[in-house]
Amino acid sequence: MKILSAEVEATAAGPEGYPREGLPEVAFLGRSNVGKSSLLNRLVQRKKLARTSGTPGKTRLLHFYRVCRPDRTLLLVDLPGYGYARVSQQERARWRHMIEAYLGARPPLRAAVLLQDVRRDPGGEERDLVAWLHGYEIPVLVALTKLDKLRPSQRARRLRALADGLPVQADWLVPTSAQTGDGVRMLWQLLDRLL
Repeated sequence: MKILSAEVEATAAGPEGYPREGLPEVAFLGRSNVGKSSLLNRLVQRKKLARTSGTPGKTRLLHFYRVCRPDRTLLLVDLPGYGYARVSQQERARWRHMIEAYLGARPPLRAAVLLQDVRRDPGGEERDLVAWLHGYEIPVLVALTKLDKLRPSQRARRLRALADGLPVQADWLVPTSAQTGDGVRMLWQLLDRLL
């Protein structure tokens, strides 16, 4: 998938800072240590557009990235992670409010990509999030990250288990690796269908 350019469009804590152009948006959600920034960088063929860190929970605002391709321009939106990050309950509540306010009332939002570590079973947070997004009629793709961490002999079994554990269409589960690029083309193809 050819990317002509990718750049930071906006960083915001609330609607007053969101881009106003109305370009189609795709939200990226997941646990703090699931590899969101790495996968976003691989999708846009840039190494340092989304900042990566060894410390989970560094994304604390909504980051809008403008991606120009030969056929379209869109925004990829990196939302704060949940779960593992070592932050106060008050900070978590603020993040939750910020995320729900964005997801529940953003007209240009066309789809959400939930990132799930392929080695971990989905928890209640993931299932609740998918149900919540379905309630708002937001299509949900699941990017199963860190595929390169599994031996090839383990992959089919893990993919079946995750398909059973997440309430999404089986063909909307995409095994990916930010390291190797596995699944990136398929993820773009599915997003194009939704856009």
